[in-house]
Amino acid sequence: MFRNLKKTALIGALIMTAGTAAAEYPEKPIEVIVGFSAGGGTDVMARTVAPFLEKYLGDGASVVVKNVPGASGQIGVTETAEADPDGYTIGTYNLPGMMARTLDREAGYDADSFTYLANVVNDPNVIVTSKASGLDTFDKLLEAAKAEPGAVTVGMSSLGGDDHFMLTKLQNLTETEFTIVPFRGSAPARTALMGGHVAMGILNISEVASFKDEINILGIAQNERSDFAPDVATFKEQGVDLINGSMRGFVAPAGLPEDVSAKLLEAFGQLASDEEFAAAMTATANPVEVVVGADFQSLNAETLDLAKTVWDETPWQ
Repeated sequence: MFRNLKKTALIGALIMTAGTAAAEYPEKPIEVIVGFSAGGGTDVMARTVAPFLEKYLGDGASVVVKNVPGASGQIGVTETAEADPDGYTIGTYNLPGMMARTLDREAGYDADSFTYLANVVNDPNVIVTSKASGLDTFDKLLEAAKAEPGAVTVGMSSLGGDDHFMLTKLQNLTETEFTIVPFRGSAPARTALMGGHVAMGILNISEVASFKDEINILGIAQNERSDFAPDVATFKEQGVDLINGSMRGFVAPAGLPEDVSAKLLEAFGQLASDEEFAAAMTATANPVEVVVGADFQSLNAETLDLAKTVWDETPWQ
C-alpha cells in the first residue's frame, strides 16, 4: 500500500511538473526568424502577427523578429530547422519557396525538419511595371515581350519561389520570353522597379497595394478581384488563366514538446477569429488564410508534390 501511495504521489508530481512547464511557457522572448529583408511581404506579416501572438500566449510573452536574409530564404529557414526545439525559436515559412529550395540545391532541411504551426497569409501574385517603361497595360507588355524575346527585364524576390513559378506559367500560357533579374527579397525588387532599373516586376498584392500611384499594376493572379486593388482586373478577365500566389506562415524545429506545441497552435488558431488582427492585416494588404497544425503540414506536402512536378518538367536551374 505504501508503494502504491508513493507511486501515486510520484505520478501526481510529474503531472504537476508538466502542467507547470506548459503554464510557464514562454519564460523568455521568442525569436521569430524571417529569411528575407525588412519591408518585404514576409517581414510585414511577421511584424503584424507578433503582437497578437504575444496577446494569445499571455503571461507577458515577448516576440522578437530577426531578419536573416539570403539565398532566397534558405539561410533563415535552415537556422530555424537547426535551432533547439524548445519553442523559443520559430521561423517564417513560405510556400512554394521553402519546398522548392529542397529541389534545386543542397538544403539543410526537408519536409520532416519542422513542427508546422500555422499558415497565415495567401497572397496572390501581381505583375507591375515602372511608370517609365510605358508598359501600362497587360496587352502592351505581352506585345513588347513577343516583339523582342528576352528584352523585358523582370525583377523578383527569388528563383524557385512563387514569383518564379508565376513567370513560368506566364511564359507558357502566352508564348513569351522574359529576362529574370533576381533580388534578395521583394523590397529591393520593388525599389529597383520604381527606380526604372527593371521594366517589370512580379510581386504580391500586399507588396504593391500602397504603391499604386508610383507603379502600374497590370493584373492580379486569382479568380476574383482583390479588395486591396478592386480596380485591377484579374488576368482571367484579360484572357489568360493565370492563377498563382504565395502562402506564408510559421514553423518551429521538429521535436517541439507537446505542451509547448499545443500552446503555440492554440495561439495561432485564435488569429482566425480576431477582428482586430483581421483589421491589422487588411491595413498591410495581407489576405488572411489561417491553416493550423496538421492541416498546414498537409498543405506543405501537397505543395512539395507540385514543386516536384514543376521541377521535373521545367527545372529552373
